[in-house]
Amino acid sequence: MAKYKVDDIRNIALVGHGSAGKTSLADALLFQAKAVDRRGSVDDGTSVSDYDDEEKAQKCSIDASSLHLEHHGKQIHLLDTPGKPDFIGAAIGALAAVETSVVVVSAANGVEVNTRRMFNEAGKRGQARMLVINKMDGDNINVENLLKIINDTFGKACAPFNAPIGTGAKFSGVVSVLNPPASPPAGVAFDVAAARGKLLDAIVEADDALMEKYLMEGTVSAEELDAVIPKALAAGTVVPIFFTSAKKDVGVAELLDALASFALSPTQGKKRTATKGSGDKAQEVTLEPTESGEFVGQVFKALNDKFVGNLSFIRVLSGKMTPEQPIVNARTHKSARSGGLLVMQGKTQKPVTEAIAGDIVAVAKVEDLHIGDTVGANANIPQLPRPTFPLPMFGLAVEPKARGDEQKISGSLQKIADEDPTFKITRDMQTKEMVITGMSDLHLRLVQHRLKRRYDLEVVTKEPKIPYRETVTAKSEADHRHKKQSGGRGQFGEVHLRVYPLPRDITTKEEFFEKFANKTNFEKVRPDSSAYDEVHNFGFIDHIVGGTIPIQYIPAVLKGCKELLETGALAGYRIQDVAVEIHFGKEHPVDSSEAAFKTAGRMAFKKGFLAARPVLLEPIVDLEVTLPSKYTGAILGDLNTKRARIENQDSLPGDLAVIKGKVPLAEVTRYAAQLGSITQGQGSYTMEFSHYDTVPANVQQQIVSKAKLVDEEED
Repeated sequence: MAKYKVDDIRNIALVGHGSAGKTSLADALLFQAKAVDRRGSVDDGTSVSDYDDEEKAQKCSIDASSLHLEHHGKQIHLLDTPGKPDFIGAAIGALAAVETSVVVVSAANGVEVNTRRMFNEAGKRGQARMLVINKMDGDNINVENLLKIINDTFGKACAPFNAPIGTGAKFSGVVSVLNPPASPPAGVAFDVAAARGKLLDAIVEADDALMEKYLMEGTVSAEELDAVIPKALAAGTVVPIFFTSAKKDVGVAELLDALASFALSPTQGKKRTATKGSGDKAQEVTLEPTESGEFVGQVFKALNDKFVGNLSFIRVLSGKMTPEQPIVNARTHKSARSGGLLVMQGKTQKPVTEAIAGDIVAVAKVEDLHIGDTVGANANIPQLPRPTFPLPMFGLAVEPKARGDEQKISGSLQKIADEDPTFKITRDMQTKEMVITGMSDLHLRLVQHRLKRRYDLEVVTKEPKIPYRETVTAKSEADHRHKKQSGGRGQFGEVHLRVYPLPRDITTKEEFFEKFANKTNFEKVRPDSSAYDEVHNFGFIDHIVGGTIPIQYIPAVLKGCKELLETGALAGYRIQDVAVEIHFGKEHPVDSSEAAFKTAGRMAFKKGFLAARPVLLEPIVDLEVTLPSKYTGAILGDLNTKRARIENQDSLPGDLAVIKGKVPLAEVTRYAAQLGSITQGQGSYTMEFSHYDTVPANVQQQIVSKAKLVDEEED
């Protein structure tokens, strides 16, 4: 039996921009709660949270770290997340496991790119949000200006729960705004009484009865306020602000008290919804965070390390989990037994006998558990939606430095990809190169370091490859007769087909047949032998009448068409958004074979594709640049040379500007260095995949002329 109940659990993620002091704050909270014997430090490499060798070398978080502590009878699971946009995947993954996000802000740097992003990401998930202004012992801190910037950026719901006494070297403590002393001490940064009035307005807004009492009597008791604050946090009517200096342990004790008192329990937070059943019988269900419910959990982090081992981190959402209990993966329907349930304190493991709804635990030695997987006691459990992550767009071609490591490199990279949803591996069908993609150059350099440290593998990298795509813009017809006779049985297959552009808004097989391959458009369509490929948005329509191509050869024609999807026809890039209608053909009673019809299908598709006004598509990214206002003109001028389409330009508090626009990925693969040069290192940006768009004709001509196409026609 657990020592605590579901209502006593608090799941909290520390999020925000890099260098705001999240990890130092996590170490300070652990030490304050006596969860560790010695206070960890990022500077000297003893942090409980940043224990990885790369984290120690970089002096910043790279992965989300799972920590735990007890305070005032509350069991607090604390997830310390990375702040650099390069490692955003780990931070977003952690949000799936918590009810409360604590957004940490550097007092000196104010609201930065990832501060805004993580605040908004937590809001999208309906989480309670708190703000911690850390590093109050820094130089040139202007508290009132900082609060104004926060209110302008995040809204009037942001209200101080305490006030700093002094700033910089004189920062000596905090005084409660919620329950202030009769006479505030000297050096308080702002008017506590005025701040309390605004705070009460924000809190009582979440409770009609309390608001009525407050309006009628002008006051409410401390007990009434404490009781309604979690409700106000859940509703978003109040976002508490706290002041700390993690390194000096000032304000940390008060923050810890507030986390235990006001952070949401699993029963107070937004409940998760999942899908029970499939197809027409699918229904949405709400998971109740109770010990007595059916066991359902979700994997939010995976770790594969030669020192720590294979670990999957699970947030238990309903029911109870024990070490003896089989773990069934709803994605694969496979059952496995774990090597035990573990509560993690950084890299330190502590076995536990059970985990209840709300708990965060790790399981060891369970294969094929991926981030986002739903787990339970049986295969019929409701499935949770998988978290969505930014699409990585920075690519490098890699090959092993040492001969003989070709087989080893693929498996090693896959293990890293399993624990990082923003790192992908593909193989270029044209060049036969292995291509890795990540969020940035720094992200991929980190992957290379991990390959060396974990698997003793070194790789050679080449310039980034832009993942262009090929498609068509018109309808065409083509045919190909594959005939080969060289003694004995020959080869014969003839295929006639039509090629069509396929709308990009089609995403499922059901939509393909409903919107495109229907009886209205193709009267004699044979759905059983037609097909749809979601990856390429490619449709294959069997419209053969009279058996001119025998039914047994139709799959071979489809296979031939699919081969061209990967190798491309125009410049060697993957084909997408295309439909092929097979409507006529010829066979030979002796010489026809699957191989012959596969070749005929591929070559007919290639001819039809090239006749259907083919174009190249290029990836377009959403670019958001934050910079000092004085550099706005220079950045706009530079973006114009990169074929960017500026969508919004705005001023931010603190004499900053933000520029948002869409720009071809090919133009910004090295944008970090360019932005740093123009803004003298003061600019920052985020970049996410938006969509594919047609490459301008002059640019397409250059790409096609450089491409070395492989002639696949067989003699």
